Amino acid sequence: MKPLRHGDTGPAVAEIRDILSTLGFLAPPDSAQDRSAAWTEPNVAFDVRLGEAVRAFQQQRGLLVTGEVDTATYRSIKEASFRLGARTLIYQLAAPLYGDDVATLQRRLQDLGFYDGRVDGYFGAQTHESLSSFQGEIGLSPDGICGPATLRALDLLGTRVTGGSPHAISEEELVRSAGPQLSGKRIVIDPGLGGDNTGAVVSVDGSTITEEAILWDLAGRLEGRMAATGMETYLSRARGTDPTTAQRAETANSIGADLMISLRCSTHSSPLAGGVASFHFGNSHGSTSLIGQVLTSYIQREIVARTSLQDCRSHGRTWDLLRLTNMPTVQLDLGYLTNEHDVAVLADPRQRDIVAEAILVAVKRLYLLGQDDQPTGTFTFAELLAYELAAAERS
Repeated sequence: MKPLRHGDTGPAVAEIRDILSTLGFLAPPDSAQDRSAAWTEPNVAFDVRLGEAVRAFQQQRGLLVTGEVDTATYRSIKEASFRLGARTLIYQLAAPLYGDDVATLQRRLQDLGFYDGRVDGYFGAQTHESLSSFQGEIGLSPDGICGPATLRALDLLGTRVTGGSPHAISEEELVRSAGPQLSGKRIVIDPGLGGDNTGAVVSVDGSTITEEAILWDLAGRLEGRMAATGMETYLSRARGTDPTTAQRAETANSIGADLMISLRCSTHSSPLAGGVASFHFGNSHGSTSLIGQVLTSYIQREIVARTSLQDCRSHGRTWDLLRLTNMPTVQLDLGYLTNEHDVAVLADPRQRDIVAEAILVAVKRLYLLGQDDQPTGTFTFAELLAYELAAAERS
């Protein structure tokens, strides 16, 4: 959809105003007459107040804060409008259900000990199986459909599980049980763009290079280093193809990957914007990928310590790639191709080697779980290989 922005009018703007008002992001006009006109007039305008409300909503929901309603923001606004009980919830492959009502159901099932996945508002197979188990346990037909009878049962039962997120505990245990060696770990590397979508084109020393070429080259360098340690590495796409976000997530899920690392670059209207940022799953429901959060913090520290890129820190987001993957997934925005300094770093093959090494070392730190660690920026690729070889000989 074409983004809705300041000055736009029409029924879609009226709908957005109505939902954001209901959610408490937009106070209604003072007088009853003004309220009636504001919420019923189909040609209501996208004004400054609405833009501020959209920004506040985007900030809370882990979206890019632009003040404009693009496809992702509109979908998130619609998801936030659903309350548990307003519709029947059912698992369907063709048109999967998303919404805050699904997130509330997941939280209820989690509190009762039946759900240990992410509270992400997606009614997938795991939510269906957890709901069916709950229904069977309390004597209802285990059909996995959340209707009136199931809702009454959920309301009657109290919380049984306390003391942290089962999903976070499960993620941490998977890393702990996997052991410190990198050999055998399955990693999906996702270089952004592809096909006809080559992204930004930048000039360096009289030659040009595309965003896609930078990311593909970096992915190859990272893949080579990971393979040298014995890791099983996969690329989310073939060179020259540009699968959708959902297809990239499905590739990682079908492989049964332990981690997914997505590589991106940024652009901005201001040439002053610059630096590296990393993202993991985290939403306004309080659900966060603990391992994703830890890995992004390691990656940030390693890249910033080894390069001159500015630290834009790590953040929780609800982007589809982070939400639709079953494993901890991180997205790295490695610099701004509209920033002269960042371009000089990313276009330099030696610097891409350094970034690839930083990412690999960060993954190693994740599996070390704080044991036998070294100061940030000092663990070299050669030392890492020697560590892996020694560990293999001991085992």
